[in-house]
Amino acid sequence: MADLWTWNNLAALLTLTALEIVLGIDNIIFIAIVTKKLDAARQAQARFIGLALAALMRVLLLLAITWIMGLTAELFSVFGVSFSGQSLILLGGGLFLIAKATWEIHDKLEAPKSGHGSGPLRTGMTVVILQILALDLVFSLDSVITAVGMVRVLPVMVAAILIAVAVMILFAGPVSRFVERHPAMQMLALAFLVLIGVMLVSEGFGQHVERGYVYFAMAFSFVVELLNMRVRRRHEPVQLHQPRVEGPAGGV
Repeated sequence: MADLWTWNNLAALLTLTALEIVLGIDNIIFIAIVTKKLDAARQAQARFIGLALAALMRVLLLLAITWIMGLTAELFSVFGVSFSGQSLILLGGGLFLIAKATWEIHDKLEAPKSGHGSGPLRTGMTVVILQILALDLVFSLDSVITAVGMVRVLPVMVAAILIAVAVMILFAGPVSRFVERHPAMQMLALAFLVLIGVMLVSEGFGQHVERGYVYFAMAFSFVVELLNMRVRRRHEPVQLHQPRVEGPAGGV
């Protein structure tokens, strides 16, 4: 055991954990979007279940590492474009993300408002968990392949994934509440999911896109919106007194 946790392996653990947390941003934002359709009392439960299942799926995929590597083998080709099991999963996940984000944007901007006395449309817990599981498979595959490419020691990879998921569970609640309070942030999050979906589709067709470009675009938009929020708060008038209502004859 002492030989396992060498300085090189500890450095690899820290690096891989940081990278897994960054890659988990996609998952946190998707979970924040889908769980807001649940009752407030069940949102935290759905976030925990979704991320716990993500951790379990990633560990199981690591243990089945031979099968994961086999997914990169070519299955067939169409018009000169080769497709493997991995590319088909990425393609399906990307299309799902684009469709889900587009549907949510339509629901926010175009759907008719609820009638008097009726609350927002709610979704069942099972439907939410199934949606999270579907995207967990795509994000977990990406996460595991990244881990295998960086580190060859299985306990280090498992530890990095478990630590990263624990951090995601810790911050999933605050992120979800922040996104829920600010409509502009919800639209940015949905736009971010569309970008991730397009990136997954392009990778499914064999065209690699550096994820750093997507994260930079999202970070830049996030900073701009924070500045807009600050400017709006500074320019909101402060009302010290209630307006006086005059009577018919000009009296108070």
